[in-house]
Amino acid sequence: MKQLIFVFLGGGFGSVLRFIIGKWLNNSETGIPYGTFVANIIGSLLIGIILGLAAKNDTLSQSQTLLLATGFCGGFTTFSTFAYENHVFLKSGDFMSFAIYTVASFVVGFLAVFLGMWLVK
Repeated sequence: MKQLIFVFLGGGFGSVLRFIIGKWLNNSETGIPYGTFVANIIGSLLIGIILGLAAKNDTLSQSQTLLLATGFCGGFTTFSTFAYENHVFLKSGDFMSFAIYTVASFVVGFLAVFLGMWLVK
């Protein structure tokens, strides 16, 4: 039960922060979801740092890892939103935005995880 509470609390904080970033950065004029992109990249960097710390000499406890990686990063990152936004791009025929957003999200997201892991070594 304690583990569920850690995931629940972290997820709640992550979701609220993602909502705020989306409201602040998503561009309603162009429809480009900068907020989702930023949340996914920051979340990728954070999960790399968090899991890197957890693996490095057991720096983080299991409870801290659940709160931060599973909960916060899980609530903060936005794959379902990312998938929907790509659906909107495809449905509207905006294949260039679809391609750029998808490739940039994957490439920069992976690089952010690796950077996070590297930073804690």
